[in-house]
Amino acid sequence: MNYLLHILVMINIYAILSLSLNILVGYTGLLSLCHATFFGIGAYASTLLMMRLGFGFILSLFLSIILSVLLSFVISVPSLRLKGDYFVLATLGFQIIAFTILYNWVDLTRGPYGISGIPRPVIFGLKIDSISSYFVLSCIIAFLCVGLFQLIGNSPFGRVLKAIREDEISSAALGKNIPRLKIIVFSISAGFAAVPGALFAGYMRYIDPTSFTLMESVFILSIIIIGGTGNISGPILGTVIMILLPELMKFLAIPDSIAANMRQILYGLLIIVIMRIKPQGLSGEYNFK
Repeated sequence: MNYLLHILVMINIYAILSLSLNILVGYTGLLSLCHATFFGIGAYASTLLMMRLGFGFILSLFLSIILSVLLSFVISVPSLRLKGDYFVLATLGFQIIAFTILYNWVDLTRGPYGISGIPRPVIFGLKIDSISSYFVLSCIIAFLCVGLFQLIGNSPFGRVLKAIREDEISSAALGKNIPRLKIIVFSISAGFAAVPGALFAGYMRYIDPTSFTLMESVFILSIIIIGGTGNISGPILGTVIMILLPELMKFLAIPDSIAANMRQILYGLLIIVIMRIKPQGLSGEYNFK
């Protein structure tokens, strides 16, 4: 039972994470390779606030969201005037810089040694100290985030983002401030990415920089490519597939020495097949072609 609950908790965490990237990629058409950075900022910020300053989980979560939003301006303001591949390269550079800082700033992040003994969340005096209670907490936060994403997608702001995705020049001709809107949506995406970061840290009780690498950004992007973008159902479906796939592989009795490489090969083949047969993903609206 605990094994099943563990999988469901990870699905909840990565569903929020993929939906936060979806609002950037699927709704606005901006391909980012630095989403794991904001995931990591949420994890490290909430952890350090709780362990070093003694803040509660809710306050630490709120402050980590604010910090993630503020740091998003570091890349969004100078980079969002770039287009296409140039913007992707800018986000790639930011991801590498962020990982290098997390890995080498040992006094703050403990670098490659990681931070262990992260306290469990305490919500209104109730300590979330079992996997079943953490599953309930992750479900509540996931449902709240899904509801907020639904509101954003159906709002006039969400429709403007889709208009930018489809035809940026026409949107600008209608009087929309494209750079400002891109900065706003980038900050929203970064802020939401901090939420699963805090959940991940509190659940695993240990974090280190290797959980927030470029490969993690590629993995999050793979989720929405396979499931689909531009709506709510696509990223959730992609999350379920990508979380369950390595668990199902365990029943094949593949040796540990090649299991990780086989998983990466299957991910790559799955992306190639999906992009060839159904470029909008299994349940998406936005066509990547």
